[in-house]
Amino acid sequence: MTQPPQPPQQPPNTPPPSGPPSGGFGAPQDPPPGGYGTPPPAGGYPTPPAPQPNGYGYPQAPQQGYGYPQGPAGHPGQPGQPGMPQQGYGYPTQPMQPQYGAPQPAGDGGKKFSTQMQIIVAAAVAVVLIIGGGIIYASTGDEKGGTDEASSSGATGGEAKGGEGGLAGGEEKAPANTKSKVAFQFPEPVVTDITTVAGSWVTDKAYVKSGIAEVTGYDRDKGTKLWSFPLAGEICSVSRHMSKDYKAAIVFQETKATKENKYPSCNQVGAIDLSAGKLLWSKSVTSATGGDRPIRFDEVTLSGTTVAAGGTSGGAAFNLADGASLWKPKVGADGCYDRGYAGGDALAVVRRCGTSDSPQLTVQALNPKTGAPLSSFQMPAGVDYASIVSTKPLVVAADVGDTAGDGSSISDFFSIDAATGKLIVRIPADADKYAAECGSTDVEQCTNMAVGNNRLYLPTERHDGTSEYGDTNEIVAFDLATGKLLGGRADAGDRHTLTPLRMDGTSIIAYKEGPYDKGGQVVSIDGETFKQTLLMENPSDETVREAEKRFNIGSAELLYSDGRFYMAGRSVHKPSTVNPDEKRYLVVAYRTD
Repeated sequence: MTQPPQPPQQPPNTPPPSGPPSGGFGAPQDPPPGGYGTPPPAGGYPTPPAPQPNGYGYPQAPQQGYGYPQGPAGHPGQPGQPGMPQQGYGYPTQPMQPQYGAPQPAGDGGKKFSTQMQIIVAAAVAVVLIIGGGIIYASTGDEKGGTDEASSSGATGGEAKGGEGGLAGGEEKAPANTKSKVAFQFPEPVVTDITTVAGSWVTDKAYVKSGIAEVTGYDRDKGTKLWSFPLAGEICSVSRHMSKDYKAAIVFQETKATKENKYPSCNQVGAIDLSAGKLLWSKSVTSATGGDRPIRFDEVTLSGTTVAAGGTSGGAAFNLADGASLWKPKVGADGCYDRGYAGGDALAVVRRCGTSDSPQLTVQALNPKTGAPLSSFQMPAGVDYASIVSTKPLVVAADVGDTAGDGSSISDFFSIDAATGKLIVRIPADADKYAAECGSTDVEQCTNMAVGNNRLYLPTERHDGTSEYGDTNEIVAFDLATGKLLGGRADAGDRHTLTPLRMDGTSIIAYKEGPYDKGGQVVSIDGETFKQTLLMENPSDETVREAEKRFNIGSAELLYSDGRFYMAGRSVHKPSTVNPDEKRYLVVAYRTD
């Protein structure tokens, strides 16, 4: 079926034209860790000010990414529009925090810190930190004492117990040999138009991938087919969460596209068993305003045993085991409806009211069995769409007043008390400084971020490093109780860039994109000290490197589990007329010995 074109791929770290070839970057498809020694860009980083008062494959986890089961313990989801990658005032707001590469807030009539003043203050802070025992950052942000709550977008919840200056860590451990090899790879299927193939999951035995109107399970080490089952039509959306017994939720079209029906409706909600390899059930629902035509759903999620699907006609929920209806679309007299849900350890909804020109959004924590609101928070005026980053703790992202300006759909994050619906703190996040993204219209499509340890971990935008060629970046953290930017950071290192994938206990699993002549890496980052542990280093062989670099890191499905790393596209495209022999991959998988 005809679909809008994908956005252009992010350019990699490449040398100037006179240097070696880039090895195949730019397809339309979707060294040891850096440490702390990466010098700042010219002019230095601004120094954090003194504290100020507040004015996305394993059992079901809080906000896991694709293919992480839910549990006390994930990866980006698929947009509701097939073929397209998705993602105030009068509220207590944390003053804007200093951002890497951004001007420092000043107290002298709004004037920016001079470069000299930044250097002086930075030096003073460095002395204090050294005297204080060499701790890399000034504060953990736990001003009230007690234990930080640890849950995240793609996280395993857990208590922050400390130990050797860091947190408890997670389940992923570095293998004796971190050098990886290609386990298997699959070429893109041949299609005549852009086709959605969203969905990747990892079980104890299989790597599961959506295909063209089908779902297939492969041996997670060898790539041999274990099972496959067909669907009535193309995949539209999938749950980024998976139950402990390896079940997930999907939305798919009622039929395959034909000349007479080029755009079949995404009106089928179903549950799939990723161990047995079968579609457990599929259901459709009709509009609350009458009529017998099934409504379209834009996205779907999973929380416990509840499958919840939402769209512009409202939301519905089903029992995961048998598809029994839990609730159907409810449209109030004021025209309010459930736009979309976010799952994981809890269930939350974005409810939309008002008109298309003047919407009013409310974020509610829900009882997953009944859909009854447990608390409500009204988003500020000027928010057309909101995305739920995490349900426990409850964190929401929005572009307030369309001020982001970069397509990320994020100008601010809102940390909300799910029990009371009260705003804890609003965290401004300059879109020019941070590289997190959310779907422009969908509720649970945020990528390139993680939530855990009561902190929000964000990557900075790429910026010049110290080498002549190539960019670098960092991962930084905001305290969800105070909104403060904490002082530590994980440096990618020259010619490398870091992207958070998910939480693993109290650590962050991140993909480190390499320069044109190196393979990528997977690292585990301590959530407190930001110390990096290398988990995997992919081959630098040209052929292997080219395959890895064909995936757009911002939109591809990236899963790491137990020494295995899977890269997959969310959509496939018709062959290029410019380069018809160009190699494109649906999946490339790596493993360590």
